Amino acid sequence: MLITSEEYLFYADRALDGMAAILTELGDERANTRPGLPGANTPFGLVTHCLGVLEFWAGKLVAGRQVERDRDAEFTATGAVADLVARVEAAKRQLREDLAVADFRAPLRGPVHAHYQGTVVEQSQGGALQHAYEELAQHHGQLEVTRDLLRGQ
Repeated sequence: MLITSEEYLFYADRALDGMAAILTELGDERANTRPGLPGANTPFGLVTHCLGVLEFWAGKLVAGRQVERDRDAEFTATGAVADLVARVEAAKRQLREDLAVADFRAPLRGPVHAHYQGTVVEQSQGGALQHAYEELAQHHGQLEVTRDLLRGQ
């Protein structure tokens, strides 16, 4: 059973739109604040990371685009919410372009990190896209909890 690009985009958009709404609700100051938990990330950093995930997994491994990624820097990124929300919208447009050339059963167009070698994630473009969505869904939920913590601080 395969999911269609349209179905995939429906779910990815829901996660990305939810993240953008949370950023907007929090505003610049709180979006760049870490909640009072050891190792916690800022909302801005989490969303920046999600955009990096899409660039790498959908852009590089599925669409074959040249992508330079600094994963560690994603988590320390700061800035204006409006700029990041604009990047979310651009990422949604780019994801549509990347999916237009995707073949869910085809092999990846580059190697995965050693952590994913030998797993279903590296077996097909569909596996890579499923992993990208897994990250979006996971971090959207994390962002909801982070928002709630920041409201209470």
